[in-house]
Amino acid sequence: MPLTTEERERFLAEPHIAALSVDSGEAGRAPLTVPVWYAYEPGGELWITTERDSRKARLIAAAGRFTMMVDRVSPTVRYVSVEGEVVSTEPATEEELRAMAGRYLAAEALATYLAEVEPSFGPQVTIRMRPRRWLSSDMGSFE
Repeated sequence: MPLTTEERERFLAEPHIAALSVDSGEAGRAPLTVPVWYAYEPGGELWITTERDSRKARLIAAAGRFTMMVDRVSPTVRYVSVEGEVVSTEPATEEELRAMAGRYLAAEALATYLAEVEPSFGPQVTIRMRPRRWLSSDMGSFE
């Protein structure tokens, strides 16, 4: 059963690991699909951070759009998929990088991540997408 607008936006706002897909730009190749952290507030723009020179960032810039899908399998099987155009790509701020990591990591792990892992990345960008097309379902529990 499809989710209501409010249900799907609330679900997308939760900190799931998303599968991001973007056109690979190569004949005979499927889209690039990779797991990502993301952030979203109902009614707003969805955003991700990634290394400025990554393949993912280059493909998103070329395509001008991407798709994200998040799901869960417990306590019910539920998913939301959203597609939209890129509305901005800008250098990531320290505040954005901290906010994104804080959505996914417990406080004790966050400090280690920010001190040891995040500095190993190259320059980062924040890519914002305006959701335009939605697919969603709640298939209930199968326990």
